[in-house]
Amino acid sequence: MSTLVIKDLHVEIDGKEILKGVNLTINTNEIHAIMGPNGTGKSTLASAIMGHPKYEVTSGTVELDGENVLEMEVDERAQAGLFLAMQYPSEIAGVTNADFLRSAINARREEGDEISLMKFIRELDKNMAYLEMHEDMAQRYLNEGFSGGEKKRNEILQLMMIKPKFAILDEIDSGLDIDALKVVSKGINAMRGEGFGCLMITHYQRLLNYITPDHVHVMMQGRVVKSGGEELAQRLEAEGYDWIKKELGIEEETEEQEA
Repeated sequence: MSTLVIKDLHVEIDGKEILKGVNLTINTNEIHAIMGPNGTGKSTLASAIMGHPKYEVTSGTVELDGENVLEMEVDERAQAGLFLAMQYPSEIAGVTNADFLRSAINARREEGDEISLMKFIRELDKNMAYLEMHEDMAQRYLNEGFSGGEKKRNEILQLMMIKPKFAILDEIDSGLDIDALKVVSKGINAMRGEGFGCLMITHYQRLLNYITPDHVHVMMQGRVVKSGGEELAQRLEAEGYDWIKKELGIEEETEEQEA
């Protein structure tokens, strides 16, 4: 079993503190969901874990199996087994989907142990069929001209091909119609198991209708303020966040912390 431990994490953007002491422990074979109002630091948490230079960690730790993630370069974090599916994946002209995926897989393998071309093609074809992706997607340039739904499916294809220890999925359900949501959810559920853990960031309970989380966390004002099971997400859907604010005595923020 692998473990990702976040302890008292504080993060700033341009001198403004966004995360104010996040504590979270995620094990493989677990799916965690983070919910919360806009501007509470959910996407900041994802970006800080992966090492986006815009986000300055001022204190706290992030450890993967006891190793300090914050001392790693971004590529080293990926090689160690972390994966981020972003809200808005970048377009990369001139690099095909297939070439990108094969390079990403080999980056996590020892020199001389690269995946064979035939094995790669078999896995790629199988996973694209599973995600109901058109076969020409493999040779299209990465995310260039992709629809929103195609980009999201492509993120899950990367997840299934790379097989990280931990995936952070930042609003993977954003902008998806119900059919695409079902396909994306099917791909995430296929990854569940002893060697995989997941942190899903979402605004909506509807994603959790298709992916049952083991743990649900609510973020407000840069902290995790409440945790529970899937029943917590159901109550949030029915009642919103006001009951948590009242229960914990949380005052309304005067401005959003992040977009």
